[in-house]
Amino acid sequence: MAESLYIHIPFCNRICTYCDFNKVLIHNQPVDAYLDALIRELRAIKAQNFRTIFVGGGTPTALSEAQLARLLAAVNERFHVTEEFTFEANPDELTPGKLDVLKNHGVNRISLGVQTFNEDLLKVLGRSHGYDDIFNAINHMEKIGLDNYSLDLMYNLPGETMQDLDDSLSHIQTLSPKHISWYSLIIEPHTVFYNQIRKGRMKVDDDDIEGQKYQHVINGLRALGYPQYEISNFSQPAYESEHNKTYWKNEPYYGAGAGSHGYIDSTRYYNIKPVNHYIQSMDETGSVVKETLPLDIKAQMEEEMFLGLRMNRGVDANRFESKFGRSMDDVYGTVIRQETDRGHITSSEGYVALTDAGRMVGNTVFMEFLLEE
Repeated sequence: MAESLYIHIPFCNRICTYCDFNKVLIHNQPVDAYLDALIRELRAIKAQNFRTIFVGGGTPTALSEAQLARLLAAVNERFHVTEEFTFEANPDELTPGKLDVLKNHGVNRISLGVQTFNEDLLKVLGRSHGYDDIFNAINHMEKIGLDNYSLDLMYNLPGETMQDLDDSLSHIQTLSPKHISWYSLIIEPHTVFYNQIRKGRMKVDDDDIEGQKYQHVINGLRALGYPQYEISNFSQPAYESEHNKTYWKNEPYYGAGAGSHGYIDSTRYYNIKPVNHYIQSMDETGSVVKETLPLDIKAQMEEEMFLGLRMNRGVDANRFESKFGRSMDDVYGTVIRQETDRGHITSSEGYVALTDAGRMVGNTVFMEFLLEE
């Protein structure tokens, strides 16, 4: 039974230059009709008790206070959350009024889209917030006791220096957030960044410098008391993202909203992406699922390894055997020994995990776990 639910809000007040998530500018969008359709989709979900719920986007805080209250009231009416209720937020949109709505409806964790503390780099990214907005939002959160928050940051930005990373680390030391997500900028097709780089108007660091920055982030956060627990995630003890661990442990979850996806009964499903088509489909058919993809045992085992190896602890060999009826050594022994010899994999206390060197070439290692037809 799925214990996690993801809810997608595809609206933004501004489109960031690097973003390829399913999103639209909120101006002139049928937001209330979208919430109607989304609430209908949520009410059709059979499960009612969840360990974790995560509301992401887009930018969920682009909604008005009234819209946020309406959505969260529908969530609370239908579901009970036992552990972690996370809401993504932009610093400039996290007003005291919206924070009160979130807290009063049971949200107990905020994922704050900071990206960088450098004002110039924020402009390059097309972010709507500035330096001061970050601290104003955090002050509002702490004032009402909503102090379990993650700072979401990026590195390898165009024009970024090691000093910028050190400045971010210094702010982290001062703020002492519970959790840090720090991702490398990925240049996605169909984004402003992609077109600017292709035309030679912008450049990012090469793989070697990117690797140096990644190691600098890891070492800097470890020194501040934030051990790495997943390729891009770090936390104080007891504050790892339980919702995201659902994905990395390859456990079932529901997804609701335009462009969201879920994983139920060994089947992945994908919702319709365009907002108007999503609303129309719900109105006409009562369903918004565009595609379902049943996974055979081979695909499930591959995903168990790809996803689990993202975590520093790695993949649990006993859990693998109980899920698939075959030992990990039987299925992957040759690959594990090969990657161990290369210094990419380590086996300890019943877990198979990437080494520090393996994390630097993670995608290459993951490819080795594809099974022959």
